[in-house]
Amino acid sequence: MWLRTRDGHEVERLRAFARQTDGVQLGRQSLGFGDRTVVLVHATAEQLASAIDVLDDLAELRRPHQPTQFLADHHAVDQHEWVEELIGRLTSAGPDAPAVCVVDTGGSPGHPLLSASLAEEDCHAADPNWSVLDHEGHGTEMAGLALYRDLGAAFEVNGPVRLRHRLESLRLLPPSSTQNDHNQYGAITAAGTSRPEIQAPDRRRVYSMAITAPWRADVDGQSAEPVLGQPTSWSATLDALATGRSVVTDADGLVYLDEPDADAGRRLFVVSAGNIGTWAPGEEHLIRSELEPVEDPSQAWNVLTVGANTELDSMTGAPAAFDGWRAWAPRGELSPFSRTSVPTSPRWPAKPDVVLEGGNVAVSPDGTTFDTPDNLRLLTTNAPLISTRLLTTTHATSAATAQASALAAAVMAEYPALWPETVRALIVHSAEWTDAMRAHLPAGTGKRPRINLLRRYGTGVPDLGRALHSATDALTLLVQDVIHPFARGAMREIHYHELPWPSDVLADLGEAQVRLKVTLSYFIEPNPGRRGWRRRYSYSSHGLRFDLRRPTESNAEFEKRINQLALAEDEQRPTPNDETGEWFFGTGHRRAPGSLHSDFWTGNAADLASRGMLAVFPVTGWWKENPARDHSDHGARYALVVSVETPGQDVDVWTPVAQQIGVPTVIITET
Repeated sequence: MWLRTRDGHEVERLRAFARQTDGVQLGRQSLGFGDRTVVLVHATAEQLASAIDVLDDLAELRRPHQPTQFLADHHAVDQHEWVEELIGRLTSAGPDAPAVCVVDTGGSPGHPLLSASLAEEDCHAADPNWSVLDHEGHGTEMAGLALYRDLGAAFEVNGPVRLRHRLESLRLLPPSSTQNDHNQYGAITAAGTSRPEIQAPDRRRVYSMAITAPWRADVDGQSAEPVLGQPTSWSATLDALATGRSVVTDADGLVYLDEPDADAGRRLFVVSAGNIGTWAPGEEHLIRSELEPVEDPSQAWNVLTVGANTELDSMTGAPAAFDGWRAWAPRGELSPFSRTSVPTSPRWPAKPDVVLEGGNVAVSPDGTTFDTPDNLRLLTTNAPLISTRLLTTTHATSAATAQASALAAAVMAEYPALWPETVRALIVHSAEWTDAMRAHLPAGTGKRPRINLLRRYGTGVPDLGRALHSATDALTLLVQDVIHPFARGAMREIHYHELPWPSDVLADLGEAQVRLKVTLSYFIEPNPGRRGWRRRYSYSSHGLRFDLRRPTESNAEFEKRINQLALAEDEQRPTPNDETGEWFFGTGHRRAPGSLHSDFWTGNAADLASRGMLAVFPVTGWWKENPARDHSDHGARYALVVSVETPGQDVDVWTPVAQQIGVPTVIITET
């Protein structure tokens, strides 16, 4: 509402009306522009028409800008007022809460929206000669999203805002006058991550890294041509750090500084897939994204790699200079900034793993010019060292990565006992493709087009609610376990999990369609020798796979089939797939490289009722091929997430399981 100034009591009259009228909500702040005052109002047209005392004050109604544009457009003084109002409603997390460590250009502990969550002693630099403060701004932009996830929404709500995690910062980029050697990024990252861990060794944290570089194969003098997407010293370093190892790099690859330790703290890295920065007139953004491979180190196996999609498709309220322009990507589609693994070799993992909001691009009427106005960007914090404005906007896969890190920290805060492998599994398991993404699915059941879309969108857009809780019509089972893959060059263990789902309830549903989704997440230990980085089986210490019992199989028959399947996979022989129902991506995809496997099965409820056992089994890796260096005795951790959904059915599948003993039965067989 734009109110004309008459006697100075216009806002008071409006607030009195709101107090007396059910359902009318007012923003806490008002902004003055000459003889006009602007107030955000949520009300129906009928309610406003009944506001007799207010109608004379009303100059005009306008569709509100998104909070991003509304706040980003205002002067520094106005921004300070809005920030002070939010701080008054803000409760920060305590020092024992989990943290997002923003690995970027430095921190801004003096920013009023960050100061209570980012202590000066939690600001670090990979090189002790560098300042820990953010003089470039990108790190502060990422911090705002990593802490609030949606800062615009925090300004929109009237009630308290309670934060459940904190921030740390690690400066990985040198001052702007210098530049890191690409070949040294692994060593710099390894050295840098030790600093927050020395400062707060018991703190649970997720590392948020929106720094990438074009993929470039490490030179090792071998005659074989490098394959796009294969490991580099930087990505291999992240894989090693994720397993809890201490590591440095040298000309031969990695040097482990410690012995494997089953109790070593694992690390979760959330890494940007990298951005596309320029476009040519007339090109299609999806085609361009499928030509641009994810950047180093986002191809790392053990990280959560994040691309960008967008829901921002409206040019309403854009500056007058953008009249006639259009948002390039439709709502729910991949952001034009986002890179994919479509052009990389299928010998290496599909990336990104998930996508989150990264903003959109505006295209001029003639299709020759591209720009990013504030209405297509995300609101975040601005570095005080470079501007008096406390708020700014940001975009691209960097912004998506910061939001994904906030999701990971939220899961850690809710469930402190979960492993990093499990946090990653829950985020991926919660993700779904949007309608715009599913629209690209061709008719039929062919798996290859689906896998190509997976290499574009990952598993889709994650949802915090699904990651944290089961609905009554959706049961989620979670397992954290340790398997010992090999002994003396042969497979050693297979785990069989008896799933405590309500078989009688499912059987009663008969032919009704249900969906079973399975996500398996674990961390591989990368081969320290660079020569082992050219093949997936020589790069990873081991692999894990899952399979489900078939309706007609006894437990003994299931175990026999899994032993045969594991042996065939171990020997890299093709295996038949005679499944009933349908696995969406199929067993071929589940045998693909990587340490994260997610698929879902759709079929009859009665069919699923008789499938209550799931196997997790190992496949070959350099631990098996080199028994002298096999660390299987220390165990290999994994997280298994299984959900059953009964959409459209008025049935409670959660309560029967909640009434059972809470620990599923696990059978370990030695082979």
